[in-house]
Amino acid sequence: MLNWDDYEEDVPQALPPAFAATPVIRLEEPLRATAMIEPVAAAPVTVAPVAAAPVAVAPIAEDTVADAAPAANEAPEVYQRVTVDRKRMINCRADLNQLVPFKYDWAWQKYLDGCANHWMPQEVNMTADIALWKSEGGLTDDERVIVKRSLGFFSTADSLVANNLVLAIYRLITNPECRQYLLRQAFEEAIHTHAYQYVIESLGMDEGEIFNMYHEIPAVARKASWALRYTRAVSDPTFNTGTPDTDRALLTNLIAYYCVLEGIFFYCGFTQILSMGRRNKMTGTSEQFQYILRDESMHVNFGIDVINQIKLENPQLWDEATQQLARQMILEGTELEIEYARDTMPRGVLGMNANMMAEYLQFIANRRLAQIGLAEQFPGAKNPFPWMSEIMDLKKEKNFFETRVTEYQTGGALTWD
Repeated sequence: MLNWDDYEEDVPQALPPAFAATPVIRLEEPLRATAMIEPVAAAPVTVAPVAAAPVAVAPIAEDTVADAAPAANEAPEVYQRVTVDRKRMINCRADLNQLVPFKYDWAWQKYLDGCANHWMPQEVNMTADIALWKSEGGLTDDERVIVKRSLGFFSTADSLVANNLVLAIYRLITNPECRQYLLRQAFEEAIHTHAYQYVIESLGMDEGEIFNMYHEIPAVARKASWALRYTRAVSDPTFNTGTPDTDRALLTNLIAYYCVLEGIFFYCGFTQILSMGRRNKMTGTSEQFQYILRDESMHVNFGIDVINQIKLENPQLWDEATQQLARQMILEGTELEIEYARDTMPRGVLGMNANMMAEYLQFIANRRLAQIGLAEQFPGAKNPFPWMSEIMDLKKEKNFFETRVTEYQTGGALTWD
């Protein structure tokens, strides 16, 4: 270790052996090149002084920190802290980096609820599912089709939702507490995709077959194609809200993803897998779908609150044309999901059939229409599966932590050895 007390400035330091053996070039001896270059006399150069030009500082973008910067002939605006009345769901100019004060307490509460519901796929025991799937006669051919189709659709659908959130919705929603929940939702979508992959791997399925169903199975492909239709415009990095047309495009995207993709397209598969679990079949897969359904129910409720808040703050967007489009989208989604039910259940299975599922989907569609202020389109449609409502009711749901097969570690309990 160096000791600066022993350092003497005038004592020359010995060179390391590698350098000591190297011949030293003396500066007073001119360097010689292969070709001799005649020296050129350096002419004196006169440098004209350059006048310093005033530097113009570009103003910070108005939506980055505060409201629009004042014009040159106006007095600069006095800095103001963010207040609730300056917050808006879209096209807000207030500082998006300031989480509080909250304007939408419901958004923050949903974020807290989502964190409290945290789970991971590998914490679910898949032993019984593996044995049943590999056994001959454990499941009927129709039941195996249902498991495969459900995994094939959901493994892609949650990726579509996550991409829409990350590439479009997060950037276009201009409220920090809602963005906080969107971050949580995006993480949950990743967990869901992880869960499907975990099930597929555990059961030894052909991954190529399952993950390509959204290209190769028409009933699955039609639903994925329908969802992509409504995300292309808003996913463009140059897309921005602020005009009636672009604001409506965002509102349409939210209805497509929250009311239809997550709000209708998921329900046939969820019902089929959960019905299987109620019959003590594929219990690990069913348990994971139960936690996914709990998350998705909260996603739908959050999205509908966002849609209704945008309508409240921008009533001009919810005109007759937009209402008609929203109604048409929900009806189209319902029909596509009924087609999927018929494709996956050509015969009665698991105590249900395609006709019962069609009525259930019409019942769900009525709820989605009513939740955004539209009239129901299927009078008299009832819920033939009341147990689904009980599963979605978090207060009646079993304690998740009782089923964990591995001990959950908090950050303070982790070891880094």
